[in-house]
Amino acid sequence: MILLGFDVEEFDMPFEYGKSIPFDEQLEISTRGTNTVLDLLKDRGIKVTFFCTANYANHKPEVIKRMVAEGHEIASHGYYHSDFKAEHLRQSKLALEDISGTEVTGFRMARMMPVDETEIAKAGYEYNSSINPTWLPGRYNNFDKPRTWFYDHDVLQIPASVSPLVRFPLFWLSFHNLPLSLLKRMASATQKKDGYLNLYFHPWEFTDLHDKEKFGFPGYVSRNSGEAFARRIADFIDWAMDKGYTFGRTDGFCETIKNKNKQEPVLH
Repeated sequence: MILLGFDVEEFDMPFEYGKSIPFDEQLEISTRGTNTVLDLLKDRGIKVTFFCTANYANHKPEVIKRMVAEGHEIASHGYYHSDFKAEHLRQSKLALEDISGTEVTGFRMARMMPVDETEIAKAGYEYNSSINPTWLPGRYNNFDKPRTWFYDHDVLQIPASVSPLVRFPLFWLSFHNLPLSLLKRMASATQKKDGYLNLYFHPWEFTDLHDKEKFGFPGYVSRNSGEAFARRIADFIDWAMDKGYTFGRTDGFCETIKNKNKQEPVLH
């Protein structure tokens, strides 16, 4: 199974590169990208998980409602993308449930930063997908974390997928910069080893990010953005479907794990 996750947020990444854009434009860029993603998924009949900030959802409830109407899962990406307090965990869950009319059981921390698992459990989440089990210079070093799913404080942890052995990350930047043929080979090897893939992206990647004066992004971020990125993701999805891989929502994967654990015999 392949789990596709899209982090829907106010587009504040230019702040990391010394740039600033108005909040309305942050919302517009994220929304334009999200609608491109939704159209692509609808064309292929695929259901995924959208990890949304409550801040985005409060300003764009119609987009959240479209996600739900088309069969996708709504999970939490915190209340704000660049501000975090422990109380935001519960607050974002409740806000997203009110807007979407669905139960929110999953969480992903902004920028895959560490988060207290006791607080995740207290907030009522069943799963957390906030670990990239690799090393990313200047961001995190998670070589000591498991590559595949595990439980922590009774919360199912679903790390982002990395290749076996060297733990090369199969995440959004890889899809911008590596040849698709290489990504497909690594995806096949990881799928064979782990039995699933957990891949994550951002809707703003599906918009043109090449304006360096405006966004400040280096080439490895802006490369293959916009229509080129939509084509690459569509190509990857079509390849995976031709290979017989299935796609699913993260909450469905979580249920599969829980049911499997219930069926396993207890050894004494």
